[in-house]
Amino acid sequence: MSIKNEIMLITYADSMGKNLKELGELLNGHFRQVIGGVHLLPFYPSSADRGFAPMTYENVDAPFGDWEDIKRLSQDFYLMFDFMINHISRSSAYFQDFVQHKDASPYADLFIRYKDFWPNGEPTQEEVDLIYKRKPRAPYIDVEFKDGTTEKVWCTFDEEQVDLNLHSDVTQQFVRENLIRLAEMGASIIRLDAFAYATKKRGTNCFFVEPEIWDMLGEAQEMLKPYGVDVLPEIHEHYSIQLKLAEKDHWVYDFALPMLVLHTLYSGNSERLTHWLNICPRKQFTTLDTHDGIGVVDAKGLMTDEEIEETKNNLFSKGANIKRVYNTAAYNNLDIYQLNCTYYSALGNNDDAYVLARAIQFFAPGIPQVYYVGLLAGENDIALLEETKVGRNINRHYYSQEEVIENLERPVMKRLFQLMKFRNSYPAFDGEIKIVEAGNSDQLEIQWKKGTYRALLKANVRTHAFTVDYVDLEKGSLVRLTGV
Repeated sequence: MSIKNEIMLITYADSMGKNLKELGELLNGHFRQVIGGVHLLPFYPSSADRGFAPMTYENVDAPFGDWEDIKRLSQDFYLMFDFMINHISRSSAYFQDFVQHKDASPYADLFIRYKDFWPNGEPTQEEVDLIYKRKPRAPYIDVEFKDGTTEKVWCTFDEEQVDLNLHSDVTQQFVRENLIRLAEMGASIIRLDAFAYATKKRGTNCFFVEPEIWDMLGEAQEMLKPYGVDVLPEIHEHYSIQLKLAEKDHWVYDFALPMLVLHTLYSGNSERLTHWLNICPRKQFTTLDTHDGIGVVDAKGLMTDEEIEETKNNLFSKGANIKRVYNTAAYNNLDIYQLNCTYYSALGNNDDAYVLARAIQFFAPGIPQVYYVGLLAGENDIALLEETKVGRNINRHYYSQEEVIENLERPVMKRLFQLMKFRNSYPAFDGEIKIVEAGNSDQLEIQWKKGTYRALLKANVRTHAFTVDYVDLEKGSLVRLTGV
């Protein structure tokens, strides 16, 4: 199924119902008018990071179901799958064979060995300082082989996520086989996770290294072109990288929008948001919430450092059930790039503010993605957070089928669904956008127009009151969307 300009749900296989079968039942029974696509977060056998340390792409993790469940979903929704182009599980058969047989392993070149990468087998301190890294030291794990020898092997993230050597023939074959497999199994678009980290080159910061990064992206696109499947590079960094990708007509993420919308609704000032809506890419997927958190680094340069800090402070003072300690080592979270909180709780569990936030997202350029907790206007899950002591779990509640259905009766859900149905069905969103100069900083006006179709969002970002007006062709006049 081709990508459609309709709202895409982001969910794990076991977060709305306990498996893919239950998820499919829920989506087909209750969400067909509000969801057009599904980004199914990693559903492969994995050893860590909630699926992002894949052991193989050949199977669906058995507790979730099988490929037939995936194919059934693909008949009703366009699907996005993840491919972790930067790494594979340390517990995978590939890495374990390498540990067992070392140089004799057919997978020895799948990984980046320090002895081969650095001229003296070790980076200098200057080279370590240059690397864009997620750890306070050089990115590696010490690997002990069966023969008793040890080596350093490149590892950017968790110790269960070992980096791949994209320059080797064996890795290129691995990438090709698995991308094609995912395309054949029902993907409409494949997200290249941790994309910018996959290019490693001496003398650089090993992050979004040009021109190598463009070669890698182009090769992935060429592999998938015969299958009608596109790719979406996942990058959390300065917004200029997204603009650079957009200039070459690639799909991108709008990860700056979450912080900009929070800043707008906290401060009652729409100026920063209006500026971004005018210059942001048009071929993009928008987000307010994801499985990770609310991106901070993505808004740098679109907001001043003081505004970013003020917004972070407001999250803790105006948000509901959110404490600074949840974003510290006490909860296994030292990620300076993101804040852990549901978007509904970030807005104080306030229905008016939350529905306006979604209205802004749905009127922003691009295809909206709504995380499953956000779809259900979910509050922070303090119980799961405390049980696991993992900061990100505050926004990873497990909903049973019954719990999902109960949530649908909440007033905020009925308002949200009205907006989503309108966004998915009204033709103006396939046309041209105009950010109307409202005159006052507490006002925001966004208009979409296609032929005689026109939709207009008018909002007061200080009071959170808003209206949606649209041309009803049967009546031949501008009417107001009710129920929002």
